[in-house]
Amino acid sequence: MVDVSHPFAFGADGRTLSPTRSEHVRDLIEQVLFTNPAERVNRPDFGSGLQGLVFEPSGAAIAATLQTAVEAALQRWLADVILLEAVSVRADDGVLEVVVQYVELLTAERRIETIRSTGGSS
Repeated sequence: MVDVSHPFAFGADGRTLSPTRSEHVRDLIEQVLFTNPAERVNRPDFGSGLQGLVFEPSGAAIAATLQTAVEAALQRWLADVILLEAVSVRADDGVLEVVVQYVELLTAERRIETIRSTGGSS
């Protein structure tokens, strides 16, 4: 299987960019987080719905909802790729920050990724 960069891109040599294994896993996490359910034709339930909750009023309840949505989506869609250890989500004035701590199952490497999104893009 060939992993391609997300978003799809070409290198200086004109070939498709191929990420490292860690970069590919991060790309997968971003895809799950920032895809809204019903966005993918053949997988209408794929994604976390996270973007739809970013502009909700801040508070403990919305933070818990965001964290639960992220954890559930990552466990559902990437359970064969990562072992999820911890997730924290913070939304403040339209800026979304998600910290995901996990172990890559293929390499057994522990990683922490901080993913930020502003204005609907990651």
